[in-house]
Amino acid sequence: MWGVYMTKGIADLPGIGEKTLEKMKEAGYDNPMSIAASSAGELSAATGIGVDTANKIIAGARQSMKMGFESAQDVMKRRETIGKITTCSKMLDDLLGGGIETQAITEMHGGFGSGKSQIAHQLAVSVQLPKEKGGLGGKAIFVDTEQTFRPERIRQMAEAIGLDTDKVMKNIFVARAYNSDHQVLLTEKAEEIIKNEKQNIKLIVVDSLTSSFRSDYTGRGTLAIRQQKLNRHLHQLQKLADVYNLAIYVTNQVMSRPDVLFGDPTAPIGGHIVGHQATFRVYLRRSKAEKRIAKLIDSPNLPEGEAVFSVITDGVRDLK
Repeated sequence: MWGVYMTKGIADLPGIGEKTLEKMKEAGYDNPMSIAASSAGELSAATGIGVDTANKIIAGARQSMKMGFESAQDVMKRRETIGKITTCSKMLDDLLGGGIETQAITEMHGGFGSGKSQIAHQLAVSVQLPKEKGGLGGKAIFVDTEQTFRPERIRQMAEAIGLDTDKVMKNIFVARAYNSDHQVLLTEKAEEIIKNEKQNIKLIVVDSLTSSFRSDYTGRGTLAIRQQKLNRHLHQLQKLADVYNLAIYVTNQVMSRPDVLFGDPTAPIGGHIVGHQATFRVYLRRSKAEKRIAKLIDSPNLPEGEAVFSVITDGVRDLK
């Protein structure tokens, strides 16, 4: 994460004795960053220590990491550590400033058949390419909430770019989420895999982000609870992206807006919560045959624009 420097291990932090240290490690808090990025309530609930002690530990972690201001020039240098994953379409990569960024959440929403899940599969393959070919030489975690993951599709895409299909499939960790609680739990479980340096996880896919939340919370009376839970889930994903320098790719459903008389009557699910938390937002729509159109509608540093690409047997490609 930008602007932070680790100067101590967690055993050196104030308030951490031998028993507390053991509890912290068991709960997954094994580095100052994971502690500094937590709240006192979160740390207390996970480890069983008191809130006052948790506050003391978090304050010590933040002080040890010197989480303060720095010059824009230093931030720019840290931006050089960001990696990008190719979508295998140059037009789409250019729209995204070179591909899917690490340390960011990229959300793509659109109707059925617009290419959201196809891009998810493609990224799970292309992240395994070496850096000189547009990958990060890493592995992927795929959280499937709509039963859309297909290993057969992974095999097709891997063969198309000359990768060992068996190796590629072994490098993708897949879990099926059956409800929103399970989805949140899988995100927490994902960190256990990520912490294993031998795995070198560089991508987390959630396909789709809002499907389970939409199913579990119906009616206006549950909207506030749903949004709060979704907000926490997105912040957890962003924390993983920051702490471990990996990319987050989420797909999102759309709903029809009958009050819109002109223009596209669809809107992404999740409202302002998803809109504010996603670093990059892309709207996908289907055209004729294999043709798809992507529109970048929100980015902190890129202009709005459109890209045309295709979805074929080989995977995501530029339209010929």
